[in-house]
Amino acid sequence: MTPQELRALCLSFNAAVEDFPFNPETSVFKVRGKLFALSALGTRPLTVNLKCDPEDAVRLRGGYPGLIVPGWHMNKRHWNTVTVDDELPDRLVRELVEDSYDLVVAGLPRAERLRLDRP
Repeated sequence: MTPQELRALCLSFNAAVEDFPFNPETSVFKVRGKLFALSALGTRPLTVNLKCDPEDAVRLRGGYPGLIVPGWHMNKRHWNTVTVDDELPDRLVRELVEDSYDLVVAGLPRAERLRLDRP
């Protein structure tokens, strides 16, 4: 997956926006003001921080050592840093990004979740 494909994937979700609160190089993808993905899209290797269910986070780290690690500069229990390269299937990366988005949306107040369904 290329940086452009990762950006397009993150922005494909309902109400997703890209922001640069830290510096011009670090893309922060949010839904209703809540972070679901963070990546310096211009760096190599390409990595992305994604929210994850704590049990899944541990399982994924064990299944993909070196490619999925505890979230850098994030709560290690709830975030993974995923190295997006040819060793990790694009399908898995897409699922992890979608899961991160879904977890963040699930944590939004009900009124905010309902607003996501409207155009």
